[in-house]
Amino acid sequence: MAATTRATLVFAPPTSHPMMPRACGRGSAVAGCGGHIGGVRVIGVIDLKAGLAVHARGGRRDAYEPVRSPLVSPDQAGDAAALARAYRDRIGLAEIYVADLDAITGITSAPQGLRDVLAAGLPVLVDAGTTTVGGARAVRDQGAACVVVGLETLTSFEDLTAIVREIGAAHVVFSLDLRDGHPVTRDGAPFGRDRPLALAQRAAAAGAQEVLVLDLGRVGRSSGPDLVLVRSIRAALDHCGLLVGGGVRGAADLDQLAGAGCTGALVGTALHSGLDLSRFR
Repeated sequence: MAATTRATLVFAPPTSHPMMPRACGRGSAVAGCGGHIGGVRVIGVIDLKAGLAVHARGGRRDAYEPVRSPLVSPDQAGDAAALARAYRDRIGLAEIYVADLDAITGITSAPQGLRDVLAAGLPVLVDAGTTTVGGARAVRDQGAACVVVGLETLTSFEDLTAIVREIGAAHVVFSLDLRDGHPVTRDGAPFGRDRPLALAQRAAAAGAQEVLVLDLGRVGRSSGPDLVLVRSIRAALDHCGLLVGGGVRGAADLDQLAGAGCTGALVGTALHSGLDLSRFR
């Protein structure tokens, strides 16, 4: 994909009525609509902790605080439902990514937070620490368009294959979880010493058709994405959708990601810091 010379954002019209969740993935209905900059899908991020939307910074989850954003009023800090509606109505985004941090870390989660986000009617990609077919079914049954299967919680790539076979590749995203470029895996994972590129290749071999390169160390730090890694993964997996999360600062980064072959990007901190996407209408 060639880099664009001028960023362009196309908005889906706001809606007051919930839409049916659609499949995510390369070539899907979602990929062809809603907010794009430079050909990259802009996906709004909501991290949930104890039912609240929290602001992720550097992967230090114990220090995350409720989101305070110009997109919502001060008395709506941490209000996941209000933030989801703002993504839809004020920015015109067409997708949301949700990380249920309690579920990912093995704590009983508060289901209302996810239900509130889903009520906005946008397709939602959900990472709830899913590692089994039953868990994947449960996430889909709640209304998620896509189940995000994260490296951080994955026990084996055979489990990923089973999930893809059960719910369909169009509804699965593999999250290549990193911290400052190093894979984040469960203790004792048999692939714990694999390099990021090898892990992405194993996910694709397991049936994943969309890979999210998520660097927790870059999240909330406005440090920019790892373009070198993105390019290497794109060169190896030219048939997969490629999402990136962590460090995205604005349209310039999104244009660079487009040039590197990225098809979508998770954006949170930049929006809460005042990035005005209406400039790219």
